[in-house]
Amino acid sequence: MKKGWLILLLILAILLVIIIIQNREPVQTHFLFITVEMPQILLLLITACFGFAIGVLVSLLTGLKKGKYEKPESQEKASS
Repeated sequence: MKKGWLILLLILAILLVIIIIQNREPVQTHFLFITVEMPQILLLLITACFGFAIGVLVSLLTGLKKGKYEKPESQEKASS
């Protein structure tokens, strides 16, 4: 089983290196009134991080609405 994970990790690392090599050229990014020039891979990384953060927030908010994340009983009694 550990060999499988190692092979998967190696494949992902090789794919990441290929993506980095192919996306080194600078691109201009416009956000509101700011124009920034940065490597394309950095823009991809920033976009992926924002997408991940939004996904986590949506997951937490929908979990709170459904009542999945409730206070443990010991904290409720202590705050009363």
